[in-house]
Parts: sequence; C-alpha cells; structure tokens
Amino acid sequence: MVDRANKPSAIAPSPGLPQPQVNLSDDNSRVTATLPTGESVEILLHGATVISWKSGGVENLWLSEKAVLDGSKPVRGGIPVVFPVFGGPPANHATSTLPSHGFARNSRWEYLGKSTSESGALSKGGDDCVKLDFGLYTATLSEEAKKAWPYDFGLVYSVTLGKDGLQTMLNVRNEGKVAFEFQMLLHSYFRVKDVSKVAVKGLTGVTYIDKVLNAQIATESNPAVRITGETDRVYQSIPQDTTSIVEADQPRYDVVRDNLEDSVVWNPWKEKAASIGDFEPKNGYINMICVEVGSVKGWQKLDGGETFEGGQIIRSSP
Repeated sequence: MVDRANKPSAIAPSPGLPQPQVNLSDDNSRVTATLPTGESVEILLHGATVISWKSGGVENLWLSEKAVLDGSKPVRGGIPVVFPVFGGPPANHATSTLPSHGFARNSRWEYLGKSTSESGALSKGGDDCVKLDFGLYTATLSEEAKKAWPYDFGLVYSVTLGKDGLQTMLNVRNEGKVAFEFQMLLHSYFRVKDVSKVAVKGLTGVTYIDKVLNAQIATESNPAVRITGETDRVYQSIPQDTTSIVEADQPRYDVVRDNLEDSVVWNPWKEKAASIGDFEPKNGYINMICVEVGSVKGWQKLDGGETFEGGQIIRSSP
C-alpha cells in the first residue's frame, strides 16, 4: 500500500488570467485540453489513451496513420494504458484468460472532470497546468472482462498537462475484500525524426529481458542504448528514476518514473512493422521509439481497501 498524501489538490482559478481550455468532443469520444501558452493534449475515452501531446508547436507522440479510434480495438500509438497484465498472460494465473496487455486499453473510461493546481509537479505557482481525471470500474467493464477477471477494483487515471511536460498517473484501488495481483504499464510511443540517431540513456548496469532473443537475460553494459534492429527489452528494477531519449546528441525527452521500477524499450523495425496490420506507414518505425514505464517484473498485490499509484512525468525538448 502506498501513501500518496501529497497529491495536488484543485484550486480556484486566478481572476483575470487566461485559463486552460478543456473540451469534450461532440460525439463524447475524446477530451482535449489547451494551455494559454499553446501546449495541448488529447485523450480518447476508449482506453483513456493519450493520442496527442504537443509542446512548442511540435507533436511529441507517434500515432499510426491506421490507428483505430472508434473503440473497436486498442489504439496503435500514443500512450495506451496496460492493466492488469503486461504482455501475454501467464498460465495458471488469475489473469490467464485475459487478452494480451489486459482490458484497460480496450475499455471505455469515464471522464471524471478537470482541475487546476498550483502545487503539482508541473506547476510553477499559477494556473499553468490542468489535470484531467478518467475512471474505470468493475461495474463499467464488459461482461467478458468481468468474467475473466472477477475482482472489485477502481482505476483513476490522471493526465496533467503543463507548460514544461506531461504527467500521467494511474491509481489502482481494491474496492472489494478479496486480494488481487496486477501489473501495469504506460506504453508511450515517442515521436522522433530518425530512430537510427536516437540513444536511450540511464539504463547502464540494469538487468533486462531480451524478448527478441527468446527472453534471454542480460545486463546493459552500454551507456547509451541504440536501435539498430528489432528491439524489445524489459529493463527491471532500475535504480535511477530518469531515462533520457537523446536524438542526434541533443536531449529530446526525459521520462521520469514515479513509484515504478521497470521500463520497456521497444521498436518493431522493418520486418515486424510490416507484419502489424494497423502500423502505418510501414516505415513509421523510423519515426518512433517506445520507452514504457511500468511495474511488470513481478506482481503488485493489493488487499481489500488498499491502493497503489504509479506513473511518469515526461519533459520534452522539441
């Protein structure tokens, strides 16, 4: 159980100052927020998937041109929410009949509302950030998902847009009396100009599972991880909280984990991208890299009434 007593609280807007604008689409499918300084974020209620985040006039997230946004399947790109299992579920486990990556990314979430804060991690003391909350609960799951994972739970996913970054936090609560285990991950697709010029830093000395090499376990010896082919590595128990994405020797993103110890680095490369039906353009792998924060090494266990919260702060240097 994690104590999150110092979470940002809502405050009244400062009179006379421009305020963040938040809009729910006419078809009730997505929420957009824009700061007076121009930064914006767009979240699809299907999966509570962040599908766009712009700062400095630049899009930071990669979204497939064939991403399905009508709620019929998970979104390819943006920041899908993975819960309660990462990857294919193991046999003989409570999640074993769930689809790969669980049900959160393929369920419709409820928009719970907005708040502004001058005390959050992205705020500089004024009305310069806005927090959007989304909820998913046992009662709103499909009957199929309820049958596959029959636990009483509540998820609140908070997306905070600030001038200097984006924060995404997932709060998990056991609403019942029976304990359950789960994994969670934020599957962020970052947009880059040329992945061959990208280096991921902050992983030296970390043990990882190489899923391309039959789950071989290795230790990262390179100060900078470079993408030269299909890459799918699960870095575990990372001691430092920040992983940096550098492009052409220039800082591009800092990914700061909050109460999460693991990260996945993924790029499908040419052959795998060609085999993924909703991955377009097929050479789009050149323009993306996934650095996905999560808790996936083992299982988080929550007894009745307990909560867990983890997430990330992403800072962009366009």
